[in-house]
Amino acid sequence: MSHGSTRSTPLHDVHVALGARLTDFAGWRMPLKYSSELAEHEAVRTTAGLFDLSHMGEIRVRGPQAGAALDHALVGTLSAIATGRAKYSLLCTENGGIIDDLVTYRLADDEFLVIANASNAAVVLAELVARAQDFDATVTDETEQTALIAVQGPASQGVIHELVDTDAERERVTALRYYACTPARLAGLEVLLARTGYTGEDGFEVYVAAADAASLWQALQTRVEAVGGRPAGLACRDTLRLEAGMPLYGNELSLDTDPYAAGLGRVVKLDKEFVGRDALARVAQEPPARVLTGLTGEGRRAARAGNHVLDSEGATVGIITSGALSPTLGRPVAIAHVDREVAAAGGTLQVDVRGTLLPFSVTPYPFYKRS
Repeated sequence: MSHGSTRSTPLHDVHVALGARLTDFAGWRMPLKYSSELAEHEAVRTTAGLFDLSHMGEIRVRGPQAGAALDHALVGTLSAIATGRAKYSLLCTENGGIIDDLVTYRLADDEFLVIANASNAAVVLAELVARAQDFDATVTDETEQTALIAVQGPASQGVIHELVDTDAERERVTALRYYACTPARLAGLEVLLARTGYTGEDGFEVYVAAADAASLWQALQTRVEAVGGRPAGLACRDTLRLEAGMPLYGNELSLDTDPYAAGLGRVVKLDKEFVGRDALARVAQEPPARVLTGLTGEGRRAARAGNHVLDSEGATVGIITSGALSPTLGRPVAIAHVDREVAAAGGTLQVDVRGTLLPFSVTPYPFYKRS
C-alpha cells in the first residue's frame, strides 16, 4: 500500500484505528507513538511492547551456492551458521564503508533470509543481486508480501506461549535460543518465529504473510495488553536501543564509517575473500583515529546527534551520534564518535548543547542490561 511516494505497511489501518501518531520514516508511514513514548518504553522494560517492523527489508537468497554468495557479499562467514540460526553482519563497499548492518537467518542448507534496514533495503537488494551474479543463487525481494511484528519485553515468551496450540510447541518456543528461528503456528497462522531483538530485552520477531498481518496483530495485542503491555512506536524503539548500546544506521554506522571505527571489527572475517576485504585488511593494521564510545551526563538535559564533543581544553574531539534522556536510568546517555585518545572509560568530556557546555563521563555501553 502507498500514499503518494510514501509506502504503508499492511498494518496501516490498524495503527490509524489505534490513534497512532504517524510519521514518515525511510519512505514508510510508520507509528511514532500511540500515546506516550515513555509509557511505551516502560512497557517494554517491564512487561511487553508490540511493534510493527514491516518497513524492514526481507530478501531471500536461495540456491546451491547461496551460502558462498553471501560469504562473498558480506564481511562474515554466513555459510558456517547452522540451519535455524541467525548472524549479524555488514555489507560494505570496496573501500570498506558500511552500506548496511544486517541480520541473516539460515532457513535451510540452500536458503537464507536477509533483513535490511528500511532506509537501505533497495541498495542492499541491488548489491546482493550484483554480488550473487557469479554464483548459483537467486536473490528475491519479499518485502511487499511480508509483515514483521515484534514482541519485546520480559513477558514476551508468555505472550507467544498463549498463541501456540500444544505443550510441545510451547517447549519449542522456550527452547528457541537467542539469534535463532523456527517455523511455527501462531494464532493458527504459519509464521517464521525468531528470537533476536533490538531493545535489550528478551523478545521475538514474527514474519508472517502480509495478508495475515492484521489478524496476527490483533491476537498478539490482546495477549500483550492482558499482561499489562501495549503497542509501541518508533520513538521508544530508539530510546530502548540506545540504552542497550545498539548502533543505528545513519547515526553510528554510515558509508563514511568502517567496521573498526564502529567497534564492529569482531564481525569482519579477513580469512576469506569478500567485497571490501583488501581495504578492511589495511584498516585493521592501524588503530582507528576515532572510535564510538558511551557518555553519561547528569541532570535532565540530553545531548543530541550532531552536538560537538570537546575536551577539557575546549578543543573539539568528536561528535554525538545518538543521545537522549534515558527513561530507565533517569539521566542523559549518548553515543559519540570521538578521538581514540579521549575514549578511556572514566574520563570527562564536554558536550556543546545549544551553546552550553555540559560535562559527560565516558561510560562503556550498553548503559542498560536486563537482569
